[in-house]
Amino acid sequence: MKIPPLLAANFPRLSTTKLSFLLAVSLLLEPASPLTQANGNTPSKYKHNATDSLRTARARYAGSASVSPLPNADAPFTFNNTGSLNTARYDHTATLLPNGKVLVAGGTASSGVLTSAELYDPASGTWTATGSLNTARYDHTATLLPNGKVLVAGGNNNSAVLSSAELYDPASGSWTATGTLNTARYLQTATLLPNGKVLVAGGVDSTNNYSASAELYDPASGTWTATASLNTARYADTATLLPNGMVLVAGGYNGSFLTSAELYDPASGTWTATGSLATNRAIHTATLLPNGKVLVAGGNSNSSVLTSAELYDPASGSCPTARC
Repeated sequence: MKIPPLLAANFPRLSTTKLSFLLAVSLLLEPASPLTQANGNTPSKYKHNATDSLRTARARYAGSASVSPLPNADAPFTFNNTGSLNTARYDHTATLLPNGKVLVAGGTASSGVLTSAELYDPASGTWTATGSLNTARYDHTATLLPNGKVLVAGGNNNSAVLSSAELYDPASGSWTATGTLNTARYLQTATLLPNGKVLVAGGVDSTNNYSASAELYDPASGTWTATASLNTARYADTATLLPNGMVLVAGGYNGSFLTSAELYDPASGTWTATGSLATNRAIHTATLLPNGKVLVAGGNSNSSVLTSAELYDPASGSCPTARC
């Protein structure tokens, strides 16, 4: 399977001996004291405003930038070892279940693409094997549904881009096939909407082209229905559910690094352009903050690993409806 240009150019799939991040070791992060950070930047006219830069540039794949530990005086958190995974893996998914355990599924290892899945129990700090996926896959999505099951969709297995999807039932520890995606894809986003449906958007399709298509999974029927396409095809972007019920998609890559962002409105099933990022970026993170803003941080841009971060404010800029 041909690797998309962004990953091939900047994050090649290295052999196991070169993958410092292909680990079975798990770490627990514990807060030592509250972390606060002031933002004295003057907001721009856009909804994305610059904030303090990350101390260390980072992107999705470890090893793409040198990492230096923070001085102890500046480190408000500590990592402690916990139980190791039964199988070393990367490009997998991890999903917090209602019972407090964490489901890790699929991914890639030195032996190839994985079907295996395992559960982490915070009470004991140990991992236990659970039912295996029906189809080996990596770069898929995993979404916790309101009924407590986990929807895994799409991905890649090095032989094909996948359209298959399956459900994990924590009660039985087993996987069951569900409706097939209309478009095979990997490196897409998946977002649980307030109505219980799952929005899957973008990614890379079976022809190795950047996809703008989007579709909705209905847990009640187990089927996928096409919805309006993104205005801009993209992958390696982020999708964040906002308090107003809309989904913010930002950045990504489609032959060039993107600054564009857009909002999906579940009520109308349409996408509307919104304020652009200050810095084009892909393979970044996006986190919804308690005040309703979204923090976008790090990523990759034109072969440079980024330290910059910015804030998206739903209350300002060109919001398409009165719900913002």
